Amino acid sequence: MPTNAPADALEDFHDDGDTAEDFRKAVLNGLSQPQKRLPSKFFYDAKGSALFDRICTLEEYYPTRTETALLESCGKEIAVLAGPNANLIEFGSGSSVKTRILLDALDRLTAYVPIDISRDHLLAAAKTLAQDYPEVAVTPVCADFVQPLDLPKLAGTGVNLGFFPGSTIGNFRPADAAAFLKNAARAVGHGGAMVIGVDLVKDPATLHAAYNDASDVTAAFNLNLLERINRELDADFGLDGFAHYAPYNPARGCIEMHLVSRRAQQVRIAGKTFDFAIGETIHTEDSHKYTIEGFHELARRGGWTPREVWCDADSLFSVHFLDVA
Repeated sequence: MPTNAPADALEDFHDDGDTAEDFRKAVLNGLSQPQKRLPSKFFYDAKGSALFDRICTLEEYYPTRTETALLESCGKEIAVLAGPNANLIEFGSGSSVKTRILLDALDRLTAYVPIDISRDHLLAAAKTLAQDYPEVAVTPVCADFVQPLDLPKLAGTGVNLGFFPGSTIGNFRPADAAAFLKNAARAVGHGGAMVIGVDLVKDPATLHAAYNDASDVTAAFNLNLLERINRELDADFGLDGFAHYAPYNPARGCIEMHLVSRRAQQVRIAGKTFDFAIGETIHTEDSHKYTIEGFHELARRGGWTPREVWCDADSLFSVHFLDVA
């Protein structure tokens, strides 16, 4: 693709992201619960986003390379299903690495709307794509894509095609996943479609290795959330006082990611004090795994009709094409 577009070649920028006060309220509320928890969306400050990009390159972390290979192999089929002149809307765009596969495959794509909570990461990725794809109107939206969205007016005469890769759908509890899918269906509108990556149920040892890598990059990613709270909320978490813990819970069919207190301790955050018992955890993220049939049932509950699915030869991962019901 040509790369002669100016560095600021963005159609527009819509900023409805979380404020410092939103962050403060979410942290104080989450740590006041009987099971302390922190919303996983706050992982993605600049350092957290960079650490997640590193996780995606790890040998143990099969989802990224498996999904990427699937998208490369089924890209032309996706283009046929989507039709020409589509608008591509990516929920949780991150670095937009996989997006390029669809940008290259889709027929006369008109617009690309990346939606992400990490403002700086979003703008950097969007500017690069605007340079590399000057014929596509790139309009980044900084927002929490879990909430109902009002998308900017888009010029494409084809379908609005949602894109939700990375098995991020697994980070929601099933009821919340269905609610997100309903919001996404409203956002893309009648006649819209979605390409979504879904991690599959598999050997627990493979899952354990993926979320407890030998290089401790995932541990650093998890602990960085406490570092961000220290920096932005005048807190005094001692990072050596907490350990990364990510077991697979077969009853729930998900990896549960926690930060475990190594000792009895107190932490001050934004003027409030929180007590931690030894072994007490902060629940930071879930990653649910699905069967094909189980995800299709969820998609229908969320207002979508499954149309096509692609899986790798080892049944590690799946990519689905859904239509708005």
